[in-house]
This record gives sequence, C-alpha cells and structure tokens, in this order.
Amino acid sequence: MKDIQILQKATEEQRIIITNDRDFGELIFKTGLPHKGVIFMRLKDETSGNKVEILSRFFETNIDLINNVNFIVVTEESIRVRMIRKV
Repeated sequence: MKDIQILQKATEEQRIIITNDRDFGELIFKTGLPHKGVIFMRLKDETSGNKVEILSRFFETNIDLINNVNFIVVTEESIRVRMIRKV
C-alpha cells in the first residue's frame, strides 16, 4: 500500500501509525491530511529487539500521549511531541 492509503485506512479504523518512514510527517504537516496519531521512530539501532524495547518503554511511561492526536518522535534518548488538532 502507498503511504497515503495507509494513513487513510488508519484514520478510518481509528488507529495510530507506528513507523520509521518520514513520509508520514510530510503527508500530515504539508498536506494537512487527517490522522489519529503517528509515532515516528527515529532510531540509531533499527533492530527489531531495540524497536520493541523502545516502544515498550514509551507505552509504559507515556500512555497519556496516545489519547491525543499527536505526531510523536521517539528516539533512544528522547520523546518529542507535536500537538495537532483533533480530527
């Protein structure tokens, strides 16, 4: 599927996208397409084990960020949140 189709399907199904693809940020910020939230993983270590560890830690300590429609950038060292209006 193309990124725009994934974004549309996730929005229809009320799902958050977890990705390491920068194109979702462009779709959201430049074109203003609706979404239900994106977690963009910008990791130095792209192994599946590291991704699981980082996401597990994120969900344990930041679940409140998921309830809002945000664009969240997660790295091994930090979490940045760009608030986006609810859709």
